[in-house]
Amino acid sequence: MSLDLPVRTLAPEKLRGFAHLFASVRYSFAGLTRLLGEAAFRHEIVLGIVLIGTLAAADASTLALLVQGGLLLLLAATEALNTAIELIVDRVSPEISAFAGQAKDLGSFAVFCVLVLNLGFAAACLASFV
Repeated sequence: MSLDLPVRTLAPEKLRGFAHLFASVRYSFAGLTRLLGEAAFRHEIVLGIVLIGTLAAADASTLALLVQGGLLLLLAATEALNTAIELIVDRVSPEISAFAGQAKDLGSFAVFCVLVLNLGFAAACLASFV
């Protein structure tokens, strides 16, 4: 009988200075690459393009475009955290359980809240032109 236990290794030595900065950027791009594998994130990118494009076509202020861009970054960060929660839950609890379902539902609700915030802000900006 084989036990599928993870191999325990020592943590790598902490990087400092520019090496730490470059490693952080590399990790961030690896996370972005992983997130691009999620259909929901790709849909949110399309939504972001539509929202920014619509606001730009409506001649929204630079401030409104910057705020919308910031809200879209918040959406991306929330989606990344939701994906991380789902990955961890699937790793720790591969069987179906109420606990795992609740954790995933809470992550999904966080994404939904930020989606509503994005749509609400864009709608409010567009309503000011009517």
